[in-house]
Amino acid sequence: MTIDYVKHTVNSPGPAVSPERISASAPGLVSLYKAARVSLEKAGLPGQRAAVYLVLDRSGSMRPYYKDGSVQQLAEQALGLSANLDDDGTVPVVFFSTDVDGLAEVSLDSYENRLAALSDSFGHMGRTNYHVAMQTVIDHYTTSGATDPAFVIFQTDGGPSSRTAAEHVLCTAARLPVFWQFVGFGDPDSKQFDFLRKLDDLPVPAKRVVDNAGFFPAGREPRAIPGDVLYAALMREFPDWLRAAQQAGILASP
Repeated sequence: MTIDYVKHTVNSPGPAVSPERISASAPGLVSLYKAARVSLEKAGLPGQRAAVYLVLDRSGSMRPYYKDGSVQQLAEQALGLSANLDDDGTVPVVFFSTDVDGLAEVSLDSYENRLAALSDSFGHMGRTNYHVAMQTVIDHYTTSGATDPAFVIFQTDGGPSSRTAAEHVLCTAARLPVFWQFVGFGDPDSKQFDFLRKLDDLPVPAKRVVDNAGFFPAGREPRAIPGDVLYAALMREFPDWLRAAQQAGILASP
Protein backbone atom coordinates (compact mmCIF):
# COMPACT_ATOMS: atom_id res chain seq x y z
CA MET A 1 0.00 0.00 0.00
CA THR A 2 1.30 3.47 -0.82
CA ILE A 3 0.44 6.82 0.65
CA ASP A 4 -0.64 9.58 -1.70
CA TYR A 5 0.27 12.65 0.23
CA VAL A 6 1.60 16.00 -1.02
CA LYS A 7 2.22 19.06 1.12
CA HIS A 8 1.91 22.51 -0.36
CA THR A 9 0.65 24.83 2.34
CA VAL A 10 2.23 28.10 3.43
CA ASN A 11 2.32 29.68 6.86
CA SER A 12 -0.65 31.90 7.68
CA PRO A 13 -2.34 32.97 10.92
CA GLY A 14 -4.61 30.46 12.57
CA PRO A 15 -5.22 26.75 12.12
CA ALA A 16 -4.89 25.11 8.72
CA VAL A 17 -8.34 23.47 8.86
CA SER A 18 -11.26 25.70 9.78
CA PRO A 19 -13.32 25.08 12.92
CA GLU A 20 -16.37 24.72 10.70
CA ARG A 21 -14.81 21.86 8.78
CA ILE A 22 -13.78 20.08 11.98
CA SER A 23 -17.28 20.42 13.41
CA ALA A 24 -18.82 19.05 10.24
CA SER A 25 -16.34 16.27 9.40
CA ALA A 26 -14.96 15.18 12.78
CA PRO A 27 -17.02 16.48 15.72
CA GLY A 28 -15.27 13.97 17.98
CA LEU A 29 -11.98 15.79 17.43
CA VAL A 30 -13.16 19.31 18.25
CA SER A 31 -11.74 19.35 21.79
CA LEU A 32 -8.37 17.95 20.65
CA TYR A 33 -8.25 20.43 17.78
CA LYS A 34 -8.83 23.31 20.20
CA ALA A 35 -6.28 21.98 22.70
CA ALA A 36 -3.65 21.65 19.98
CA ARG A 37 -4.32 25.19 18.83
CA VAL A 38 -3.80 26.54 22.34
CA SER A 39 -0.51 24.64 22.67
CA LEU A 40 0.72 25.99 19.34
CA GLU A 41 -0.18 29.52 20.38
CA LYS A 42 1.65 29.10 23.70
CA ALA A 43 4.68 27.83 21.78
CA GLY A 44 4.61 30.93 19.58
CA LEU A 45 3.55 28.96 16.50
CA PRO A 46 -0.06 30.00 15.78
CA GLY A 47 0.44 30.00 12.00
CA GLN A 48 2.98 27.21 11.66
CA ARG A 49 2.46 24.66 8.90
CA ALA A 50 3.92 21.15 8.87
CA ALA A 51 3.31 17.69 7.47
CA VAL A 52 2.40 15.45 10.41
CA TYR A 53 3.38 11.77 10.30
CA LEU A 54 2.53 9.07 12.83
CA VAL A 55 4.87 6.10 13.32
CA LEU A 56 3.55 3.23 15.45
CA ASP A 57 5.42 0.36 17.09
CA ARG A 58 3.97 -3.11 16.34
CA SER A 59 6.43 -5.20 18.34
CA GLY A 60 4.82 -8.00 20.34
CA SER A 61 4.87 -6.06 23.62
CA MET A 62 2.67 -3.37 22.06
CA ARG A 63 -0.39 -5.66 21.83
CA PRO A 64 -2.02 -4.38 25.08
CA TYR A 65 -1.76 -0.76 23.91
CA TYR A 66 -3.63 -1.52 20.71
CA LYS A 67 -6.24 -3.47 22.67
CA ASP A 68 -6.93 -0.83 25.34
CA GLY A 69 -7.28 2.08 22.93
CA SER A 70 -4.02 3.87 23.73
CA VAL A 71 -2.81 3.74 20.13
CA GLN A 72 -6.21 4.80 18.82
CA GLN A 73 -6.17 7.80 21.13
CA LEU A 74 -2.69 8.81 20.00
CA ALA A 75 -3.85 8.69 16.37
CA GLU A 76 -6.77 10.97 17.23
CA GLN A 77 -4.44 13.33 19.05
CA ALA A 78 -2.16 13.36 16.00
CA LEU A 79 -5.15 14.28 13.82
CA GLY A 80 -6.11 17.10 16.17
CA LEU A 81 -2.60 18.51 15.85
CA SER A 82 -2.43 17.93 12.10
CA ALA A 83 -5.68 19.85 11.56
CA ASN A 84 -3.90 22.91 12.96
CA LEU A 85 -0.69 22.40 10.96
CA ASP A 86 -1.88 20.96 7.64
CA ASP A 87 -4.96 21.66 5.55
CA ASP A 88 -5.53 18.21 4.03
CA GLY A 89 -6.93 16.62 7.19
CA THR A 90 -4.86 13.45 6.74
CA VAL A 91 -2.03 11.84 8.71
CA PRO A 92 0.10 9.09 7.09
CA VAL A 93 0.71 6.19 9.47
CA VAL A 94 3.73 3.87 9.36
CA PHE A 95 3.43 0.61 11.33
CA PHE A 96 6.73 -1.09 12.11
CA SER A 97 8.27 -3.96 14.03
CA THR A 98 11.19 -5.96 12.63
CA ASP A 99 10.45 -4.29 9.29
CA VAL A 100 7.80 -1.87 8.05
CA ASP A 101 4.61 -3.89 8.55
CA GLY A 102 2.20 -1.61 6.74
CA LEU A 103 1.26 1.89 5.65
CA ALA A 104 -2.09 3.57 6.13
CA GLU A 105 -3.75 6.93 6.68
CA VAL A 106 -6.13 8.39 9.22
CA SER A 107 -8.22 11.35 8.16
CA LEU A 108 -10.93 13.62 9.44
CA ASP A 109 -13.40 11.48 7.51
CA SER A 110 -11.98 8.10 8.56
CA TYR A 111 -10.30 7.60 11.91
CA GLU A 112 -12.70 6.12 14.47
CA ASN A 113 -11.88 2.66 15.84
CA ARG A 114 -9.38 1.96 13.04
CA LEU A 115 -5.97 1.45 14.59
CA ALA A 116 -6.39 -1.93 16.30
CA ALA A 117 -8.04 -3.39 13.19
CA LEU A 118 -5.28 -2.03 10.96
CA SER A 119 -2.61 -3.51 13.21
CA ASP A 120 -4.36 -6.88 13.24
CA SER A 121 -4.51 -6.86 9.43
CA PHE A 122 -0.71 -6.73 9.21
CA GLY A 123 -0.25 -10.11 10.88
CA HIS A 124 2.80 -11.11 12.93
CA MET A 125 4.11 -8.61 15.47
CA GLY A 126 7.91 -8.79 15.42
CA ARG A 127 10.86 -7.06 17.07
CA THR A 128 11.69 -3.34 17.18
CA ASN A 129 13.71 -1.66 14.41
CA TYR A 130 13.39 2.11 14.40
CA HIS A 131 15.58 2.71 11.38
CA VAL A 132 13.33 0.94 8.87
CA ALA A 133 10.36 3.09 9.86
CA MET A 134 12.45 6.26 9.95
CA GLN A 135 13.79 5.61 6.47
CA THR A 136 10.27 5.05 5.17
CA VAL A 137 9.21 8.47 6.48
CA ILE A 138 12.32 10.11 5.02
CA ASP A 139 11.81 8.51 1.62
CA HIS A 140 8.17 9.50 1.52
CA TYR A 141 8.78 13.06 2.66
CA THR A 142 11.65 13.70 0.25
CA THR A 143 9.62 12.48 -2.74
CA SER A 144 6.30 14.05 -1.77
CA GLY A 145 6.97 17.55 -3.05
CA ALA A 146 6.55 18.95 0.45
CA THR A 147 7.44 22.58 1.04
CA ASP A 148 6.70 22.59 4.76
CA PRO A 149 8.72 20.77 7.41
CA ALA A 150 7.67 17.36 8.71
CA PHE A 151 6.68 16.73 12.31
CA VAL A 152 6.96 13.01 13.06
CA ILE A 153 5.24 11.52 16.11
CA PHE A 154 7.23 8.32 16.63
CA GLN A 155 5.66 6.01 19.21
CA THR A 156 7.45 3.01 20.74
CA ASP A 157 7.49 1.02 23.98
CA GLY A 158 11.21 0.27 24.08
CA GLY A 159 14.65 0.55 22.54
CA PRO A 160 15.44 -0.76 19.05
CA SER A 161 17.13 -4.02 18.14
CA SER A 162 19.73 -2.09 16.12
CA ARG A 163 20.74 1.03 18.03
CA THR A 164 23.62 1.85 15.73
CA ALA A 165 21.32 1.94 12.70
CA ALA A 166 18.73 4.11 14.47
CA GLU A 167 21.33 6.64 15.60
CA HIS A 168 22.88 6.76 12.13
CA VAL A 169 19.56 7.48 10.43
CA LEU A 170 18.64 10.16 12.96
CA CYS A 171 21.99 11.93 12.61
CA THR A 172 21.94 11.72 8.81
CA ALA A 173 18.36 13.06 8.76
CA ALA A 174 19.38 16.12 10.77
CA ARG A 175 20.14 17.85 7.46
CA LEU A 176 16.51 17.43 6.39
CA PRO A 177 13.51 19.55 7.45
CA VAL A 178 12.17 16.70 9.58
CA PHE A 179 11.66 16.77 13.35
CA TRP A 180 11.31 13.50 15.28
CA GLN A 181 9.18 13.55 18.42
CA PHE A 182 9.55 10.20 20.18
CA VAL A 183 6.73 9.14 22.51
CA GLY A 184 7.38 6.25 24.90
CA PHE A 185 4.61 3.96 26.16
CA GLY A 186 5.55 2.19 29.40
CA ASP A 187 7.31 2.73 32.72
CA PRO A 188 8.99 6.15 32.41
CA ASP A 189 11.71 5.12 34.87
CA SER A 190 12.58 1.92 33.03
CA LYS A 191 15.91 1.49 31.29
CA GLN A 192 13.95 0.59 28.16
CA PHE A 193 13.89 4.31 27.36
CA ASP A 194 17.57 5.04 28.02
CA PHE A 195 18.32 4.90 24.30
CA LEU A 196 15.57 7.38 23.46
CA ARG A 197 16.98 9.75 26.05
CA LYS A 198 20.38 9.28 24.42
CA LEU A 199 18.94 10.16 21.00
CA ASP A 200 17.34 13.26 22.49
CA ASP A 201 20.68 14.37 23.91
CA LEU A 202 23.04 13.54 21.03
CA PRO A 203 25.56 16.40 20.83
CA VAL A 204 25.49 19.17 18.23
CA PRO A 205 27.51 19.55 16.06
CA ALA A 206 29.66 16.54 16.99
CA LYS A 207 26.95 14.04 16.03
CA ARG A 208 24.36 16.03 14.06
CA VAL A 209 24.07 19.46 12.53
CA VAL A 210 21.03 20.43 14.65
CA ASP A 211 19.06 18.84 17.49
CA ASN A 212 16.28 17.19 15.46
CA ALA A 213 14.58 15.04 18.09
CA GLY A 214 12.66 15.14 21.34
CA PHE A 215 11.46 12.48 23.75
CA PHE A 216 8.32 12.35 25.88
CA PRO A 217 7.58 9.38 28.21
CA ALA A 218 3.80 8.90 28.17
CA GLY A 219 3.84 6.40 31.03
CA ARG A 220 2.17 3.07 31.67
CA GLU A 221 -1.31 4.42 30.88
CA PRO A 222 -0.83 6.77 27.93
CA ARG A 223 -4.56 6.91 27.22
CA ALA A 224 -4.97 8.74 30.56
CA ILE A 225 -2.93 11.70 29.30
CA PRO A 226 -5.20 14.62 28.30
CA GLY A 227 -4.72 16.21 24.91
CA ASP A 228 -3.47 19.51 26.31
CA VAL A 229 -0.74 17.75 28.32
CA LEU A 230 0.38 15.72 25.31
CA TYR A 231 0.43 18.73 22.99
CA ALA A 232 2.46 20.78 25.45
CA ALA A 233 5.00 17.95 25.54
CA LEU A 234 5.05 17.63 21.74
CA MET A 235 5.74 21.35 21.39
CA ARG A 236 8.51 21.46 23.99
CA GLU A 237 11.41 21.19 21.50
CA PHE A 238 9.80 21.78 18.11
CA PRO A 239 10.06 25.61 18.25
CA ASP A 240 13.77 25.41 19.10
CA TRP A 241 14.34 23.03 16.20
CA LEU A 242 12.54 25.36 13.79
CA ARG A 243 14.83 28.22 14.78
CA ALA A 244 17.97 26.06 14.61
CA ALA A 245 16.96 24.62 11.24
CA GLN A 246 16.41 28.11 9.86
CA GLN A 247 19.78 29.29 11.15
CA ALA A 248 21.47 26.24 9.58
CA GLY A 249 19.77 26.82 6.22
CA ILE A 250 17.75 23.61 6.47
CA LEU A 251 14.53 25.62 6.49
CA ALA A 252 13.87 28.93 4.79
CA SER A 253 13.51 31.85 7.17
CA PRO A 254 9.94 33.14 7.55
